Amino acid sequence: MIEPRTLKGFRDFLPESMIPREKLMETARTVYRRYGFVPIDTPALELLEVLTGKGSDETDRQMYHFTDAGGRAVGMRFDLTVPFARFAAQHIGQLGTPFKRYHIAPVWRGETPQAGRFREFVQCDFDTIGTTGVVADIETALVIHELMQTIGIERFAIRINNRQVLTAFLQSMGLEHASTSVLRALDKFEKVGGDQVRRELEQAGLNSDQASAVLELAALRGSTDEILSRLDRLVAGVELGGEGVERLRALTSALEAAGVSNEHYRIDVSIARGLDYYTGVVFETTLGDLPSIGSVCSGGRYDNLAGLYTKQHLPGIGASLGLDRLLAALEQLGRLPKHSSAADVFIALFDPTRLNDYFRLASIVRHAGYSVEVYPDGKKLAQQLKYADQRGFRVALIAGSDELERGTVQVKDLVNKIGTEVSWRDEPVKLSHAVETILRLTGDDLLA
Repeated sequence: MIEPRTLKGFRDFLPESMIPREKLMETARTVYRRYGFVPIDTPALELLEVLTGKGSDETDRQMYHFTDAGGRAVGMRFDLTVPFARFAAQHIGQLGTPFKRYHIAPVWRGETPQAGRFREFVQCDFDTIGTTGVVADIETALVIHELMQTIGIERFAIRINNRQVLTAFLQSMGLEHASTSVLRALDKFEKVGGDQVRRELEQAGLNSDQASAVLELAALRGSTDEILSRLDRLVAGVELGGEGVERLRALTSALEAAGVSNEHYRIDVSIARGLDYYTGVVFETTLGDLPSIGSVCSGGRYDNLAGLYTKQHLPGIGASLGLDRLLAALEQLGRLPKHSSAADVFIALFDPTRLNDYFRLASIVRHAGYSVEVYPDGKKLAQQLKYADQRGFRVALIAGSDELERGTVQVKDLVNKIGTEVSWRDEPVKLSHAVETILRLTGDDLLA
């Protein structure tokens, strides 16, 4: 007999885990649609040449790849951005520009599993392609902000930087040749600290003074205006840097105008993002209650990626909600609902001889907008309620022969262990109100 087991870094999801996952994905879809993003899908498997050399040396090493039955070198996507660039190059004539898409799907990386990081994980991407306008930069930040708020996260910060500023700073120091190594080292600043980053910078060929200058830049703190003024001076005379600072200024000004609290965003010059395809603004979003989990929503501008597949210039920008990492954080914070039923209301089969009444009752409740599960067997009521409690139901409807004869039902709050008798046959509105009251009072902390 084969032992049932999963591969290291891969997981099964039981209902208790899958329900909040699906709710979070639907929240992301709802927010993306509000801003005009439309859904697409791409294959899990791409030609290897489509994927390699697009992210970083690390993603190339982590990629799952093999030779298929047709003798072709193929790979499993390591993110959703590179396949989207290929998709856009292939279909843009039909789609037109600008084109705004969202894509929620699994990706694969053969990395060492750790808290919030697995070898198969879901990304919730949204992107705009076909425009270099700062409006798309601003909108990306606004979507991230609304996404966090809609999920119900109150304490978070969108950390914003611009690769143009970093590149210009390195140019001013004569370090263009080392820019890739410097940016990859800088991307680890938050995780490993300044000493380790200094060692990596010096290994990349920077002298002590140059490494100190890069670390001083990464440590830059202050108000938005103070940081922008400092950056103006640091990249003075380098056109690319000046453009990057102005785009940061326009972005932060628009966020303020849109009513985004300055507690929810800040310029952080240490943010570089480790993937090679970023060219402009970059974002990382951290949780105020658990910053150690890392960024839960990241992205940025990639103006040259699609140019690897087409001669048409297709600049892009987007971000991705890291579903698995965010759920791991919420679980660690104790902010995930614990139930394994997708239904709102449980109906006990108190008297199996009155099946038609129970299904008539269930139909009324469903037409009022609530999901319902009718227990399938006429077991003792205590056993049925134990089942309902184990699956996290918050509302139970209980009616024996006498109640059914009168057209009434006991609406029970399973969390607070209280109930009230309500007429359902003649006054279904009262029943709906009683159910709604319990669901509202016993709602989940998050993802309800």
